[in-house]
Amino acid sequence: QVTLVESGGGSVQAGGSLGLSCAASGRAFSTYLMAWFRQAPGKEREFVAAIETSGDDTSYADSVKGRFTIFRDNDKNTVFLQMSRLKPEDTAVYYCAASRSRERRSISAYNFWGQGTQVTVAS
Repeated sequence: QVTLVESGGGSVQAGGSLGLSCAASGRAFSTYLMAWFRQAPGKEREFVAAIETSGDDTSYADSVKGRFTIFRDNDKNTVFLQMSRLKPEDTAVYYCAASRSRERRSISAYNFWGQGTQVTVAS
């Protein structure tokens, strides 16, 4: 069992930066694939970024590639999402998720979810 708690959301102007954190409690954090998803109003939840257990291998949605960076600190049981050059279309609730599957981009592969944190980008 893993409990995930996101923090760091807020409001920012377009072009600005924001960092999200996801603290995990429970056992064996370092054995989980970790990811960030987001859900905008009226839209389905979508994949943003994922990071393998060691932190060496990452994946990104095309819409955020080159602007967002996912990284993790296994000693602190925390995964991060650094967002830069934010756009109004990045506005969403951002969710942290954990999985033991090798499938990175599918919502159904993730067993544990945080409660979400709101990110609002003003134009």
